[in-house]
Amino acid sequence: MSLADSSSLSQGATKASATVRGARPAGRVRDPRLDFFRGIVMFIILIAHVPGNWFTLWIPARFGFSDATEVFVFCSGMASAIAFGSVFRNQGLLMGAARVAYRCWQVYWAHIGLFVAIAATMVLLNASELFDTDYVGQLNLHPFFKSTDQSLVGLLTLTYVPNYFDILPMYLVVLAMMPLVIACHRLHPLVALALVLGVWLGAQTDLLALPAEPWSAREWFFNPFGWQLVFFTGFAFMSGWLPAPPRDTRLVIFAAIIVIVIVPLEYYRITRHLPAVIAWRNDYSILIEKTDFGLLRYVHFLALAYLCWMAVGEAGRRILPPEGESALASGWRQTLAVIMKVGQQSLAVFITSMFIARLLGVALDVLGGSSLFNQLLVNATGFAILIAVAYGVGWFKSEPWRKKGTA
Repeated sequence: MSLADSSSLSQGATKASATVRGARPAGRVRDPRLDFFRGIVMFIILIAHVPGNWFTLWIPARFGFSDATEVFVFCSGMASAIAFGSVFRNQGLLMGAARVAYRCWQVYWAHIGLFVAIAATMVLLNASELFDTDYVGQLNLHPFFKSTDQSLVGLLTLTYVPNYFDILPMYLVVLAMMPLVIACHRLHPLVALALVLGVWLGAQTDLLALPAEPWSAREWFFNPFGWQLVFFTGFAFMSGWLPAPPRDTRLVIFAAIIVIVIVPLEYYRITRHLPAVIAWRNDYSILIEKTDFGLLRYVHFLALAYLCWMAVGEAGRRILPPEGESALASGWRQTLAVIMKVGQQSLAVFITSMFIARLLGVALDVLGGSSLFNQLLVNATGFAILIAVAYGVGWFKSEPWRKKGTA
């Protein structure tokens, strides 16, 4: 969750490549902190989406206003600055916009494919008559099948976005804003700032929103016009538009106070015993609302991001394997390589995560979710699948068939 400027990027990537071999493709500069935190978030996202998963009681979202979604979007902004920034700088705004459009095209079809795959799987589970659970209804997909013609058009035009399938559409719209924000920044940095803040304020006042289904007034659960704020915060830090914050003990204490004070305002075991907190949350819900990305979610995330940035050290030196060939160093080196590999293949891993989360929920139904062993087994299986997908996708992206070798 780095907030470092571009000068530390090369240093961190170089050091990481020397200590964590195989964690990134050769020839591409990566920030080890970015891959590390994206990898961690991928595991958290899987945990959060498995129905009946006990581990959801201990994810960061239970203890603060912001959660893994903020980290995912923030890191996506940073990754976009790395992936697309050079195209805008070296080949101009038009070619940069074309590169972003190509990525939007990929994300769009990933979203469509994910929906079709999950919807078809839920129909097969219901048709098997082996389970008592209505898996189609569990995802609220009955309206889609009752009015398939209208819903199918809505799916393809993104005017039908069920709650479970709302992150990729949000990401797609935010990506599409990138050329406009960069163009505004070239006019003047304050113009870009005004655009980002103005769009965010439009979301807070319900002036900017997108319809989630044709038959009701429901809006997208993740309003991209609100969530673009955290995306472009990450983009601005990695692009060098914003300087790295100072490393100051006083700021560490201030950020820690923010995080600690918010715990009793969010942790359900505490809030349910405090009527005043419940009343405050109801009266000021706009500040913590997830749909439009409320202000206090942003404040909480920035505090956590600063603490993590300080914790990992300059260029991520504290997460890199310790010197030497001890068992501890070797074990952490292998673990770090796995986490970073998952972080590098975040789109493929995310899609896989959303799909297998439903099947893992079915596994808990069959095995019995009341058993700690079953809970551990199901989560470990999910983690193993994500790791296998990350390495598999990485292998295909390396295009091994282009390498010369003996038949």
